[in-house]
Amino acid sequence: MISNTHIFISLIFFHFFIKTAQSSNNVSATNADSYVLACGSSSAATDANGRNWVPDSKFLASSENSITAASQFQDPSLPSTIPYMTARIFTSSSTYVFSVSSKSRHWVRLHFYPSSYSNLNTSDAYCSVTANGFTLLRNFSASITSQALTQAYIIKEFSLLPIHSGSLNLTFTPSLSKNGAVAFVNGVEVISMPGIFQPAVMVGFAGESLEAENSSLQTMFRLNVGGQYIPATNDTGLSRTWYDDSPYLYGASFGVTSEADANVTIQYPSTVPKFIAPADVYRTSRTMGPTSKLNLNYNLTWVFQVDGNFTYLLRLHFCEYQLSKANQRVFDIFINNKTAQPAADVMAWVNSKKGVPVYKDFAIYVEKRNGDEEIWVALHPSVSSKPEFYDAILNGLEIFKFNDTSGNLAGPNPVPSLLQQKAVAKQVPRSFAPSRSNKIGVIVGGVVGGVTGFGLVVGLVVCLNHQKKPTSSGRKAASPAWLPLYGSSRTKSSSGSSRITALGGGLCRHFSLAEIKYATKNFNESENNPDGPKMVAEQKANDAFVMHTTLLSIEEEETEDSGNAIFSQIMNPQGR
Repeated sequence: MISNTHIFISLIFFHFFIKTAQSSNNVSATNADSYVLACGSSSAATDANGRNWVPDSKFLASSENSITAASQFQDPSLPSTIPYMTARIFTSSSTYVFSVSSKSRHWVRLHFYPSSYSNLNTSDAYCSVTANGFTLLRNFSASITSQALTQAYIIKEFSLLPIHSGSLNLTFTPSLSKNGAVAFVNGVEVISMPGIFQPAVMVGFAGESLEAENSSLQTMFRLNVGGQYIPATNDTGLSRTWYDDSPYLYGASFGVTSEADANVTIQYPSTVPKFIAPADVYRTSRTMGPTSKLNLNYNLTWVFQVDGNFTYLLRLHFCEYQLSKANQRVFDIFINNKTAQPAADVMAWVNSKKGVPVYKDFAIYVEKRNGDEEIWVALHPSVSSKPEFYDAILNGLEIFKFNDTSGNLAGPNPVPSLLQQKAVAKQVPRSFAPSRSNKIGVIVGGVVGGVTGFGLVVGLVVCLNHQKKPTSSGRKAASPAWLPLYGSSRTKSSSGSSRITALGGGLCRHFSLAEIKYATKNFNESENNPDGPKMVAEQKANDAFVMHTTLLSIEEEETEDSGNAIFSQIMNPQGR
């Protein structure tokens, strides 16, 4: 009896030990190591989404080579004042040291807000960032990147291989190639993550795959296709941010977006862990539309600007919540004009179960092509499969960059878009004769009032005209080319993150920071004119008129180019 009691107690203890070990493993696989730092801050704070940020000072190996600073201006597009309104500025090489698990990968996120700081000109900030031998950034300028992408803040995200030493050293070094250069950062995140990568099929190489789990990667794009912005707090514990996909759509046909009915439950199979993507990604999608004849004559296409001479991992997320059996919707997947997946049938992949997620990984190498490096993802109905509906579907899309053979992930700083360059090139020199009469103030006021009123009327007419122009898919015309790249999609008021809405982006012109600074001469109110404020109104009116006419002429030129590109795609739908 005593012996049986001992065995029973031993079994209970063993079961408790196993559960505890399993629980410990689960914690270490998610957020066992979590460092969320507000750089330059003197106290802990909570951001607009409820995330807690702590001061960074105790994680610095030495604070001798750095100073703290507060931003003098808060851009309205910032998602939160934390961590962007404070910064740590490095005058020479400085290192953050983090104690991490040696068995798990880690996210590293760097936040940059190139604002005005009392003791820093962000245009002079060029830096390199390394992490235990991996180069994350090289000669990086947050100011140039911000201007080129027309966004106020920049987030760089990396997924690093396990650090066997258990110590992650994140080093910021001002670029030696720039005289007087400094480095700065507003926020740093180091968060453990589970193994979300596995071998990816190499596009264009039959039977070949690339082992993503053995590489460090940089997140380039993470899109909730057909859905809305998903903040880090709504992710599956990995604090990822998911953006709207519409800025990256190519051509006039945007397809149709939809959301699963309330009675549809997203059921993750054993092959798809819940942390792969939140259910909100799988509950929305973008399809080509209900008209088969139209669908056969175009591709549902997304285009992404990337760095050349790197290999990229593309993860496509799928979930059918409307259809019920195989061979109802079958389509081909093209990546850069190469067939990545012929006859993709989501329902066949999940044994005809509605609401079951699945994802496919592909890898492709992108050569350097003089600044025109792109990744095209295109979906087209599979005619040879003779499906019930000639259509295609996509729920989510992620693009990651592999490190090269030297352990480098850094790419060059982006350059302003062709449109921005044309706008600046077409600006004409302006000269203003100083006025000697107080009556000029009245005249200038009348001119400004007239020009302003005329501009408002013209703007209203242009916006209404855009609203009345339907695309071939029945949606209103939009101009995704005006919108910035990753990290700056659009505003969803419910998320508290200020971004450009798809509607606003399609109907109105959004001026980049560089264009506004050029037109206002860096917001100079008086410009050292003898008559001071008297000349300000006249200068601003002239600047606005010149910028307006310049952009109108550019839009006329690019409309014809865009029409030719769309016509080419319709006539040759395979690939692009």
